[in-house]
Amino acid sequence: MRLIWDRLGVLTDEVSPDLAEALEWTAAQGLKHVEIRMVNGKNIADLGDEQVLSVRRQVENKGLYVSAVASPLFKCALDPSRPVASGDTFGQGEEGVEAHFAKLDRVIAIAKLLGTTRIRIFSFWREAEPQRYVPDIVRHLRRAGEIAQAAGVQLLLENEPSCNGGYAEEVAQLVQEIGMPSVRGLWDPGNEVYGGREAYPSGYTAMKSALAHVHLKDAYLREDGSPRCVPLGSGLVPVKAQIEALEADGYAGLYTIETHFVPNGGSAKTGTRMSLDALRALLETDRSPYGERLADASEEV
Repeated sequence: MRLIWDRLGVLTDEVSPDLAEALEWTAAQGLKHVEIRMVNGKNIADLGDEQVLSVRRQVENKGLYVSAVASPLFKCALDPSRPVASGDTFGQGEEGVEAHFAKLDRVIAIAKLLGTTRIRIFSFWREAEPQRYVPDIVRHLRRAGEIAQAAGVQLLLENEPSCNGGYAEEVAQLVQEIGMPSVRGLWDPGNEVYGGREAYPSGYTAMKSALAHVHLKDAYLREDGSPRCVPLGSGLVPVKAQIEALEADGYAGLYTIETHFVPNGGSAKTGTRMSLDALRALLETDRSPYGERLADASEEV
């Protein structure tokens, strides 16, 4: 498992909303890369060129690099006249599909300014019958893939329960039907559990041929069926077995910690540190220091 430490990073706002503090901590932990989502309270998609270039300079001054733009692209309704689920948009208002395509152009420009070719996307707010709208979803995301391919970037489609590609098998289906190397899957085993499904082996089996990036979080389901995020290794994701399977199957991509865990009386940085400590313990000693599930956690995926 030694090899993954050279490919491990974190979402900066999972450490602190203050970019400088997050980067200081990330470098001190020996992590290698960061994904950028929120910067000092603003979504990365809302920053101007000079602000984006400042982010890159700060990242590189700490010996790190930007691995991906964790954008909110295509967290929107396919048709606003239909009832759909919703979720966190990280500072972005509700907009239509065409507005998101305009935002795609901007996020591609931001990615290039940050020195990355990876952009996280979604598959539109979840319909009551997602399978009914697969052709429409594929049509839009193939269009996005064509734009990305022309620009030399890759879109990473994340499994998120509030979206049509909510689960591993759905994302894998979309990636397969889109059929472009510029659109691949972003596998988040914790999101699979958050949606009430088995992450490993079932979810991974469905997803492994489609994925190109991995987020690491853990969660469990309370007695009423609602989910809670917890430090890695103390929920329902068999983290060690999942990473071993990825490595055995030849996965050579990156891992990004995205815990969404904040302990009672603590901070996001404390929660992320607990998850990083737990990951090290799991991979080096076969045991997590947080073997008991913790009930205090953030609510959003």
